[in-house]
Amino acid sequence: MKELLRTGDIVRLSYLRSLLGEAGIDSVVLDANTGALLPSGILPRLMVADDAWDEARQLLLDAGEALDG
Repeated sequence: MKELLRTGDIVRLSYLRSLLGEAGIDSVVLDANTGALLPSGILPRLMVADDAWDEARQLLLDAGEALDG
């Protein structure tokens, strides 16, 4: 799995997962509840399979999303 981005915005995560799902790209959110439980500054991470990362990244960029790194 490779990380696409980190964000604490759960609405944005839902939207991005929907975009990916409509394109047939499976995704998962890691650390979704960690930031709420611990004051650690850990943000949820949107992850996709290694072999889908390039396609997923381009899809989100084409949709006007700014991605980390």
